[in-house]
Amino acid sequence: MTGKEIRLGRLFSKGENAVVVAMDHGEFEGPLPGMIELPEVVKGLAPEVSALLLSPGMLAHCGHAFASKGAPLAMVRLNWSTVYCPDWGHNHGDTVQAVSASDAVAAGADLVLISLTLNTGSEARDASNVEVFCRLAGEARRLGVPVVGEYFPLRSNKLRGEEIHDEVYRGCRIAAELGADLIKTFYTQKFAQVTAACPVPILGLGAEKKPRQVQALRLAEQIVQAGGRGVVFGRNALQVPDPAAFQRALCDVVKRGAPAAQAAKRHGVRD
Repeated sequence: MTGKEIRLGRLFSKGENAVVVAMDHGEFEGPLPGMIELPEVVKGLAPEVSALLLSPGMLAHCGHAFASKGAPLAMVRLNWSTVYCPDWGHNHGDTVQAVSASDAVAAGADLVLISLTLNTGSEARDASNVEVFCRLAGEARRLGVPVVGEYFPLRSNKLRGEEIHDEVYRGCRIAAELGADLIKTFYTQKFAQVTAACPVPILGLGAEKKPRQVQALRLAEQIVQAGGRGVVFGRNALQVPDPAAFQRALCDVVKRGAPAAQAAKRHGVRD
């Protein structure tokens, strides 16, 4: 087996789907509720969680979360994009490298995430975003580290159902064609078409915070029923009264196929 295959095998341990908790929001939004003291936050995570998504600078502060047998994998974001900063009026999707794959691996990364935004309204910007993605993916490939390609459409919060589906449907296949080993992206109204058209595993992201925790669990249920190989939840997994309880319920839904309401009841998840 190759190093990449070994690391992917650990993410999808024993053939189970993956549950990733995202806590890299501070790289784009600064401190957020539930994610302010990350070294303390990671101490309270459910042990069943497969991986944590972190920004490169926070890996050193949270290293204790990965330094024991059975610990989650460390997934580190390599590039920085204005697509995540609409509150600042950024609407173009410019992307730059934040850290090299080799530096991320030296810091302890098991997987690396590289975002990709296309259809930005500028041919030059689209080409530049592809260049950043391919350069970082090529470096990770040489290191034997799996590449999580995140397809993130521009102005995603303003796209209608069919519009975001078309973006995600095309973008996931493009990211796979450019070298992603798995994909992180939005759940769409025809998500089964997205997973069927992509040759690599797809993880559905949680997006905005759901009003009720059982709604987030139902989203996870829908993702895996449509062929997703797991989820990447941030706000929905951390900005809740009992994060560990929610994460245990989430693992039941995603890894073991439990119905959302049943998992919520079993783990005492209440709003």
